[in-house]
Amino acid sequence: MKRYLLTLILCFAGITVFAQGSEMSFLTTEFMRSDASFADKLSVLERVQTSGQTGIGEFYHEALKYLHLRITSARALQERIAAERSAIILCQGLAAEKYTAAAPDLWQAVQVFDVSRSGSSYEGLAMQAAFIALAQIDAREYIPHIVLRLDSFNSRTISGDDQRRRAQRAVIGCINALEIFKDPSGFRPVFLASIGSYDPSIREIASNALLNIISDPADVVAEILLSPANNPTIKLEVLREMLQFDVPNASKAKVAAAALATGWLTSTSSRPQQVTLGNLRKTAIDAIRHYGAADDSVYLNLDRSYSRNFATSSPDYDEIQLTLNALAALKTDEAAQLLHKYLQELHLRRRSGPWGNKERQVFEWLVYSIGASGSRSTDIRFLLTTVSHADHYTWIERNMASEALRRLGY
Repeated sequence: MKRYLLTLILCFAGITVFAQGSEMSFLTTEFMRSDASFADKLSVLERVQTSGQTGIGEFYHEALKYLHLRITSARALQERIAAERSAIILCQGLAAEKYTAAAPDLWQAVQVFDVSRSGSSYEGLAMQAAFIALAQIDAREYIPHIVLRLDSFNSRTISGDDQRRRAQRAVIGCINALEIFKDPSGFRPVFLASIGSYDPSIREIASNALLNIISDPADVVAEILLSPANNPTIKLEVLREMLQFDVPNASKAKVAAAALATGWLTSTSSRPQQVTLGNLRKTAIDAIRHYGAADDSVYLNLDRSYSRNFATSSPDYDEIQLTLNALAALKTDEAAQLLHKYLQELHLRRRSGPWGNKERQVFEWLVYSIGASGSRSTDIRFLLTTVSHADHYTWIERNMASEALRRLGY
């Protein structure tokens, strides 16, 4: 009985496979008919799509190649619409089948249905589907090409609502593909899309994709920050984005160090960009206060933020105060040495001048920061003691020094 049932099942399976094969043979013939219109071909593909058949990657591939050969004859608008809808079904089918051999023809679909090509009337959906299909079949050799395509879209000024809508569909395809690939090279163009001139929904898609591309993008972000090819606005935005990610503190400290470095290494005569660089430094300094010093370069650049601002006739007092707060929070020997150096410089000024509003304000912030630093430096203790007893200081200034000593435990 069991043998009979097994034989019956195998017979039914064979009949099913034969029937499916016969149907696919018929549909293939119908699709390849030279006299079939693009609407006819679309009808065949829709029938295949709804049939739920699997293992037909070769059919999808051959159909896509045939579509490419015939596409030049699609001149009327309705023909082009049918051709694009056909391409979408074929790309989705190849993706579902994981048909890796079709990669070159999927890339050709990107080019055939390219919305950025002059005179193109395609809607961007076939281009989107082709990008995503390349990722779903893991055609990693096309990652650099997709990166370049997204870079191209990011750098373009798109005019007209219709052109913008079609281009943004292709952009979504690039973003989704790079998100699927999870290759670090995709982070930069997707980040640029997240701060670009696209609609808010597109920027949100890009922003949400970033941590799916790479879970801890500290190294990539540091490269963006240090690259002279990126303007200060991009650098400030990528720093802010990184500081919002759920990544280790050490990673945030690393990008903060890179941001502070580039904030001083970048030179520009543009006043708006100078302001942006200042905001970049201040954001980085505050991050260093929270997350620590990633390397010794941090102390060199913190010293620049204090000393260069103090030396100018129009200092950025916010940057000075943030720097002192960061040094106090770091609680390292290097930080204590800088705090001592600054107090020593002010001590000499207090005796021989100049001593104006700038010096008084910075003195107050500095002494308070030293008191908050927890330093056990004997040099700092000795200098604070000297200040607290020196007659050329006001009683308010002497009390500040005494209070700092008390907070340090002396």
